[in-house]
Formats: sequence, structure tokens, C-alpha cells
Amino acid sequence: MDNSKRLLSLKTIVDALKEDGILSEPDSVRASGGSVKTHPIQAIASMQLQDQRTVDPSGKGKVLTEDALSQWYADNAGMEYFQINPLKMDVEAITQVMSYAYASSNKILCVEVRPTEVLIATAEPSKDAWIQSIEQTTRKKVKKVFCSPEHIDKYLVEFYTIAKSVSGADEGEAKEAAAAISNFEQLLDLNSDKEVGADDKHIVNIVDWLLQYAFSQRASDIHIEPRREIGSVRFRIDGVLHDVYEMPRHVTNAVTSRIKVLGRMDVAEKRRPQDGRIKTRVADGGEVELRLSTLPTAFGEKLVMRIFDPEVLLRSFEDMGLQGKDNEVWDGMVGQTSGIVLVTGPTGSGKTTTLYTSLRQIATKEVNVSTLEDPIEMVVDQFNQTQVQPKIGLDFATGVRTLLRQDPDVIMVGEIRDLETAEMAVQAALTGHLVISTLHTNDACSAITRLQDLGLPAHLIRVTLNGVMAQRLVRKLCPHCKEEVDPPKDAWQTLVKPFKSDMPKKIYKAVGCLECRNTGYLGREGIYEFLQPTQGVRKEIVDNCDLQALRLQSYRDGAQTLRLSGARKVAAGVTTIEEVMRVTPTVEDF
Repeated sequence: MDNSKRLLSLKTIVDALKEDGILSEPDSVRASGGSVKTHPIQAIASMQLQDQRTVDPSGKGKVLTEDALSQWYADNAGMEYFQINPLKMDVEAITQVMSYAYASSNKILCVEVRPTEVLIATAEPSKDAWIQSIEQTTRKKVKKVFCSPEHIDKYLVEFYTIAKSVSGADEGEAKEAAAAISNFEQLLDLNSDKEVGADDKHIVNIVDWLLQYAFSQRASDIHIEPRREIGSVRFRIDGVLHDVYEMPRHVTNAVTSRIKVLGRMDVAEKRRPQDGRIKTRVADGGEVELRLSTLPTAFGEKLVMRIFDPEVLLRSFEDMGLQGKDNEVWDGMVGQTSGIVLVTGPTGSGKTTTLYTSLRQIATKEVNVSTLEDPIEMVVDQFNQTQVQPKIGLDFATGVRTLLRQDPDVIMVGEIRDLETAEMAVQAALTGHLVISTLHTNDACSAITRLQDLGLPAHLIRVTLNGVMAQRLVRKLCPHCKEEVDPPKDAWQTLVKPFKSDMPKKIYKAVGCLECRNTGYLGREGIYEFLQPTQGVRKEIVDNCDLQALRLQSYRDGAQTLRLSGARKVAAGVTTIEEVMRVTPTVEDF
């Protein structure tokens, strides 16, 4: 492509793609008839054409996406291609460089401010009349970078619109136009004692945007944290927290109050923790539930919203990583008509998803399934759910005692926390009911010693336990950018001990691309460890049980550690050694 004539017309782009062997003759003819009302790259991307350089003998190849076309054009034009990661953008800096009106009219967006230069993203590199103006204003050199036209349009509106709402929350409508160039930390006068109303239209806009943004980013939790002068908003994505934005203290407090109103919480009460729920409808028409929790801190109320997507209930165990023999073992545990099944792991390890998915499969018209939860995580029509309320005497133990008079087949107890609850769970199991519950322990075998620590006799554990499953969630490698590497011998041996496992010839490493926000990971999958009550294991379940002896016996009977389960995922190219080591407990030598 002639770099001296870079007018982005549809014909210019199509001819260059054909010349580079990317488009076939029929596809180039089809692309030439694309819409001229949109950016040429967007018009070609919308046709879902194949990259002829990647076509295999079966005739299938990679689709030419807008990102792929933008990367190709940048390379040919000798420009740097910039991938916008909204979670890493310095909004304070980039919104000060130019106004929204100026950026919109020139179809440009500042993406980074450096000590001596500013990076300006554009999808029309031949237009550069704005360079001199920005250099004079910022007193810095301008470096043009090429960016997907879709991303420029999207984030141009997103960054400036939310900034305008935050500014308007304190300054009023008369100052909205000037507020477009403001940044999040300077939008409000920090010395002002003025409070922003929870029903202020700008606060409503901020909360609506915040929720939609969290859904689009696949966040599992939203953290709104007050500080002395500013508040921060963070999303937990694939188990890792990411900074999103910083807002002035007054705006942060108003956003928290708005969310408390939506969750039917006491807005005036700021001294004690509160819980609430919100159900909201997303863009595609689906409903998403959010569980709210507030906590008083030194600088105000900290709010955490846990996002529960009902779609997770439709996921199969195979999608969750519970496959093959592991799935058979789990089905055997929960397929019995009586006994106790325990799921262990820390908060955020996927226990709730596992329990709900299992109960959904069990809860047929012939089976009465009842749950006791604190709180109810997701409302499901197939079974009866009860919220534990200790203030009125409805705790787990009382709830189980009451449920036994409700003719249940399966009882799910949210968590066994004390001896009374453990004894009632055992009583339910002994009287012919299947009890499923959770514990917070590091591994499956530790569940036995945890029950004994609560005071449950060993002989009751032996006769009622169907099995224990420990689980963790590991981030999955992004399929778009993962790369093969040679496995490090020492790290592999650490991962699989105390077992002997052949080292794979190749494993993959995390790289990072636009699809995965440059993290190298996209989505999560479970790894699992089981304790099955074999004859040998039951012999080890005695009073003052030796945990190490119990683990060794379970391994002799075919159990695997969480790390060995993770190693198999590494060998299959699902995740990395570093990720498995990060989320799993250390395995002691035997």
C-alpha cells in the first residue's frame, strides 16, 4: 500500500487487502460494495470475510475482525497500533488534553499522556490539522497512533459522558458544558461540604453506567471504596481486582446512597453494616441479580456488589471444568438418597455455582429440594429457599430442625458453622435425607478435622459422609494470544508432588491481547480434589484424626491434590503453572 496516499476510502483499503493476499477476488468484489456511510474498516469487518493467509485445506480461515484490520492497516502505514484498555486508562490526564467537542469533531481520543508527548488515537491518519493546536495547548509533542474506529467512537463517548455526569452532580446543569474537559479527581470542590442527592440525575446516570460497564467487563464484584479525599471503584474480573475510576468523596458517597436506595436499605443508617439486593435488566433483556453489602470505614461506607448472572445456572459441569472421572465421582456423591456431601474452598472459589448447578439437576418434580442460606445467593424457581435470620432465632440449626418436618428429600445448608448445625445435618442424614453443605477449609481432607474441631464425633462422620470436594477457580489462557513454551522442570515437579507425573512436551504461557485486556487470561475454570470415604479412609477417621495419615490414605486410594488437578489443566493448554500455584495450597511432603 502506498503510504503517501493514505486516504481511507473503501476502494483504497480493499485494493490494499487484495494486493497483500488477504482478500480473495470474490471477497474483494463483495467488499467493494460495502457501505460508504461507515468507516471503511468497519464496513469490511461487518462482512465477516476470511483472511486468505490463514485458510486451511478445509477452506476455513480466521475472520477479518475490526481489530485485525486495524492492526494490519497500522503495520502497513508504519504507525503504532494502540489497543485501548479502559481499565488502565488515566482518565484524569486524558480528559484534560482536549474538550469532548474538539475530540468528537476530529474523531480523535487522547489515550496516554507522557512527560514530553501525548498519544492521540485516530482512525483517520491523513487528517492532522489538529496536531498543531494540541501541541500548542499541551506544550508537548503529539504522537499519532492508529486505533479501531469502533473503539474511538465508543470510549470517546464513555469517558467524557461519565465525566460530565460526575461534574454535573456538584456543579449543576449550567456548568455541564465546561465540565466535559474535567477529570474525575477535580470535578468537585473537595473543600465543599455540599452533599449530592442520591436522586440527582447525574448520580442516576453514573450508577446506571457503572452497572452496565461491570456487566460488559464480566465483573463478578464491584467495590466502591471511600478514602479521605477521593473514592475508588474497582472491579473483580476473573478473580483479580482492577482499578476502574476514582471519584471525589461527595460523588462516591452519593453513588453509595443511590445504590442503597435501589437495594431498599436504610440510607440514613451509616454506622452499621447492611445487606440488600438489586435485580436489574441488562441490554440483551436478561436479568442479573446483585447482592449488596455495606461496611462502615474510617472515611465512610464501603460498598461491595456481588453480581450473580442467572446464566451460570445453565452452565454444564463440563463448562465449569468438572469433566470425565471427576464428574462421575461428584455425580456418585450427590446421587445418593442420604448422607452428607461437603464442598470446601475459600470465598470466590465457585462453591455456590457448583451447589446451585447440582441442585438444579436434582430438583425434579419427584424430589423436594429445600435450602437454608445466609444470604440467598440467587433466587431459583426449582427449589424452596429460606433466608437465615439469626435476629429472630432462625439460624442454620433451627432451620434444619424445621425442614425435617417439611418432608424434604434434599437439604442444602449454606455453611456448617457450629456444632449444633453439624449435629442437625448428621441427624438429617441419618434419617434418610441427602444433605449438601459447605466448609471453609484448604483441602478436602481438612474438612474431617474441621468437623471434629466443631465437636462432631468421628463415628458419626464415618457413617454419614458421602464425600468431600475441594475446589478452586483458575484463570483460563486467552485462546487468541497464548503461546507455546517449554515446561520448566522444577516448577512442574513442584506442581505435581507428591505424585509422579510425566512432564508435557509443551505448555502455554499468558501473553496478552485486546480480547483479554492484556492479561493473557479469559474466563475461569474449576480444578477439583475429592475425598471419597473408601474403606481405608474410613479407618483413618477416628477421634483426634491424623490429617497427614488421612491425606496419604486418600492418595493411595486414588485421590489427587488440587495442584495435580491443575497440572492436568496446564498439560491440556487450559491454564499456566503460575496460575495454579497462585490459587492452590502448598502440598506437604510425605
